[in-house]
Amino acid sequence: MKDFVVYTVLRIGLFLACFAVVSTIAVNVVDNSSTVWIWSIVGSAVLSSLLSLRLLAGPRERFAASVHRRAERASAAMERARSKEDID
Repeated sequence: MKDFVVYTVLRIGLFLACFAVVSTIAVNVVDNSSTVWIWSIVGSAVLSSLLSLRLLAGPRERFAASVHRRAERASAAMERARSKEDID
């Protein structure tokens, strides 16, 4: 659970940082209209997604490993329960 929270917080933080930069540039260059804000959000989402591939690789791998361990434990527990049913 900790790895999920860390990765999620980092991902949100990266999006907010990208949004701050993109929206500041867009408002200063273009105008302060509603379409600028919508395109700033879209651009920030794309930019933060691309940056997260490189910058958040470590936390993403740790999160994936914790999910894999959890799935293995669940599979082992199901297998024990299934073998216990066969004995009874």
